[in-house]
Amino acid sequence: MSAAADPSNAALAESLLAFWADAGVDAMLLDEPFDRIEAGKVIPPPRPAAPAPLAAIPAVRKSGPPQPDISTALAQAQAAAAGAHDLEALVAAIAAFEGCPLRYEGAASQAVVYRGDPKAPLMVIGEGPGADEDAMGQPFVGRAGKLLDRMLHAAGLQDRVLITNTVFWRPPGNRTPTPAEQAICAPFLERIIALVRPRMLLLAGGASAKSLLKRDEGILSLRGRWLDWRSADGQLELPAMPTLHPAFLLRQPGAKKRAWQDLLALTERLDRPDGPN
Repeated sequence: MSAAADPSNAALAESLLAFWADAGVDAMLLDEPFDRIEAGKVIPPPRPAAPAPLAAIPAVRKSGPPQPDISTALAQAQAAAAGAHDLEALVAAIAAFEGCPLRYEGAASQAVVYRGDPKAPLMVIGEGPGADEDAMGQPFVGRAGKLLDRMLHAAGLQDRVLITNTVFWRPPGNRTPTPAEQAICAPFLERIIALVRPRMLLLAGGASAKSLLKRDEGILSLRGRWLDWRSADGQLELPAMPTLHPAFLLRQPGAKKRAWQDLLALTERLDRPDGPN
């Protein structure tokens, strides 16, 4: 009898296979046996050094003066805003202001400041200008603006509003303005509020509500709630109603009902005989 046919060898092989099966081994990956213990004694050659990463390509930026840091730009905005004693002077100060990077990164033509009644009891504050607004120099004049106008007209507010944004230059690609960009523009926005002295604010969109109210909640949580806006110096305080942005309503028509409820609540409070208390 050959060694291969020896029943004791067959039993040994069967026992070994059963051991590996119990250990979870159910397949052979090599045709020939390989001594991994001996192979582990060989020191492998060092790996070649990884190639250095390519330098990041700087973003394309329109020509203009170097961007100041936020603290410098904020101080310049505060000084320029404080020196404007009426809306006409404030619009000129904003147009001349070079501290906001959006002036050179997103805007194609001009600063977009406001439209509406300079003595309006209601101020609508959106997020930032889009392409249509940049071209025409007025806020909310595109599709979203037309929807906003229809809503205001239906609520009887079309001649009682002044409309503006948290930033006055179009962000690149119509993206949401950053908190830093909003902070730089905030002194100008506060000066608009101080000069107009509205009785209440309607904050359109999450970026507007978070920036003015210093809140972290999303717009779906904030909308429809009466909250207090305070100026940075604490001298002015107004009731504010966050609501859904008209651009969101164009994408989600089913949400128009909630925005309409917000507008009705605001109108009711605005028209109270004793004022918006």
